[in-house]
Amino acid sequence: MECKRVIFSVHANQHMFQRGIGRDAVLAVIVNGETIADYPDDERYPSRLLLGFDQGRPVHVVVAWDAETGTCIVVTAYEPEVDRWEPGFREGRKK
Repeated sequence: MECKRVIFSVHANQHMFQRGIGRDAVLAVIVNGETIADYPDDERYPSRLLLGFDQGRPVHVVVAWDAETGTCIVVTAYEPEVDRWEPGFREGRKK
């Protein structure tokens, strides 16, 4: 996924603010993060779940990608909950 441009959805902006996750942290995850899940059949654009760390804090970012324009759309960003993710935050815990 090569982002020529990054835009933040209203949902992402609201939740990032509530969760204390800054735009710089999200952009760093997009550039340097690891893809831990792909969603090629998402409704509008294919998307993926990225994992990165901001000053040691794990951050998940969901990004949709418009291949036609090279635009990455940040859908949401959050700190994964320890009780819902396996150590390393790459896989969800089995119920």
